[in-house]
Amino acid sequence: MTQNPNLAALSAAGVSVWLDDLSRDRLQTGNLQNLIDTRSVVGVTTNPSIFQAALSKGDAYDGQIKELAERGADVDATIRTVTTDDVRNACDLFAKTYEASGGVDGRVSIEVDPRLAHDTDKTILQAIELWKIVDRPNLLIKIPATLAGLPAITAVIAEGISVNVTLIFSVERHRAVMDAYLEGLAKAKEAGHDLSKIHSVASFFVSRVDTEIDARLDKLGSAEALALRGQAGVANARLAYAAYEEVFGGERFATLKESGARVQRPLWASTGVKNPDYSDTLYVTELVAANTVNTMPEKTLEAVADHGVITGDTVTGTAEAAQQVFDKLSDIGIDLTDVFLVLENEGVDKFEKSWGELLEATQGQLDAAKR
Repeated sequence: MTQNPNLAALSAAGVSVWLDDLSRDRLQTGNLQNLIDTRSVVGVTTNPSIFQAALSKGDAYDGQIKELAERGADVDATIRTVTTDDVRNACDLFAKTYEASGGVDGRVSIEVDPRLAHDTDKTILQAIELWKIVDRPNLLIKIPATLAGLPAITAVIAEGISVNVTLIFSVERHRAVMDAYLEGLAKAKEAGHDLSKIHSVASFFVSRVDTEIDARLDKLGSAEALALRGQAGVANARLAYAAYEEVFGGERFATLKESGARVQRPLWASTGVKNPDYSDTLYVTELVAANTVNTMPEKTLEAVADHGVITGDTVTGTAEAAQQVFDKLSDIGIDLTDVFLVLENEGVDKFEKSWGELLEATQGQLDAAKR
């Protein structure tokens, strides 16, 4: 099998292509293996919404849920078993990629219970528990970049556990995430952990920024406001990359790097384009830079495969122009602090809602299995 040339070009430019989806059906039918073989996919991310969708479709999980019901498992234990089994199997599927990339790729993410997003201690405990249950070196534990999540990130990294920090919307919070990572690495070093084995990505959400800011620009309605539509998401991510270059090119990381520490790569998340007026490959082609990850829903992955134009690095050196976009947004009255607060709260709420739907549906399946 040969790799799609557009996605191969993206990989050659330094962008790791990850799929933002996982299901037992993908694993059992060979679909995920096919994407590895033909779409340059070198990792997978999951979230509560993805698992909710996977368990609500088809019958791939029915047998296991029936077995767990007969054993008397409750709904939380059932979901934990089912999701960690899928993630472990995906980790095994990516084992060769993990080894070939020196541990950089071949990564599979699983998220802590979104109901714990504002509880530091419980987030830490569940992150450690999930790490032990899946028991694979190419796992990433997803922890949200909430204020309560930041100390959890430090604590979990300090335990030698690799982390995918999720729900990052602002450059300010991204800087706090990088700081939490570096603090965690320093503590891991003190504890005697091998820093070269600890990996992390910072998942910076892109399309949702445009969705929220565009709605506010539409409300303003002026020609100046409307001219800024569709620019904030890419500009925000480009500023995040500039912050990444600054932090990981600095002295604080240099000391840790001597002990084998790895950079925390920026990961572009929420890259499915929600506005049909925009190119469906916008958040891929405009965010090409070395040492990044782009995690795509399959629809976006296939759009890039079909007609994505990869022209090399489209990020380095763009920070000044990106800052001008945000200066203009501020000048016309867009409250960016409020934008990012709304997006973080909505992000947590969305995952909590999906988790609630997952609990409800799984409880229904457990009840039916007991009849």
